[in-house]
Amino acid sequence: MSVNHRLIVPLDVASPAAALALVDQLAQVSFWKVGLELFIRSGPLVIQELKARQKRIFLDLKLHDIPNTMAGACAAATSYGVDLITLHATAGTAALEAARWAAQAKAEQAHLPLPVLLGVTLLTSMAASDLAGELQVPLSVEAYTLHLTHLAQAAGLGGVVCSPQEVTLLRQAMPPKFVLVCPGVRPAWAQANDQRRTLTPLEALRAGATYLVIGRPILTSPDPVGAFDRICEECAELSD
Repeated sequence: MSVNHRLIVPLDVASPAAALALVDQLAQVSFWKVGLELFIRSGPLVIQELKARQKRIFLDLKLHDIPNTMAGACAAATSYGVDLITLHATAGTAALEAARWAAQAKAEQAHLPLPVLLGVTLLTSMAASDLAGELQVPLSVEAYTLHLTHLAQAAGLGGVVCSPQEVTLLRQAMPPKFVLVCPGVRPAWAQANDQRRTLTPLEALRAGATYLVIGRPILTSPDPVGAFDRICEECAELSD
């Protein structure tokens, strides 16, 4: 898989019109993330437009609820024909399994490909001090992330979202086809912003990441097209 197809750009913009203008400007981007803010603003409109442009879609809503609600939400999300869907691994085994079965049933019913369900482990904006202090979890970041990853795998999910700093650990523990999606990736020439557990794109891919989510280094650049191309060039040695 070429680097171009392993980079996911988030549509973290204020309106559907701005999102679609960005998609058309960055025509070489094949994989886009639709997050919570944009989905609440636009509903399925942006997804429909991305599908019409033959783009792959990461629907990043981070679902977290009781099993029945998770099942219904995942079935609805699957009906859009997206490629990746996120749900918090901390929702627990019953909710994760309900979501998986519902997604599978909807995909079969609608004759759609089954999306990869991704368990969200620990948000990349959080550090060890937050885990121990605010969440009162008496585990290291690595141990906590690994535990949630095993939970997601046992529930039948196809992958997880994790910090790039945990990728090596998880890649060694999981089967080769288990999908690892890494946000919080920052090129050496970009600011970290609120991401606290980062690597460069090349480092994250070398560590075993399947996909990278890279937003602000591209979206806030005076030249978004050039910034995307620069990241691809920096990682070109890893292209198949």
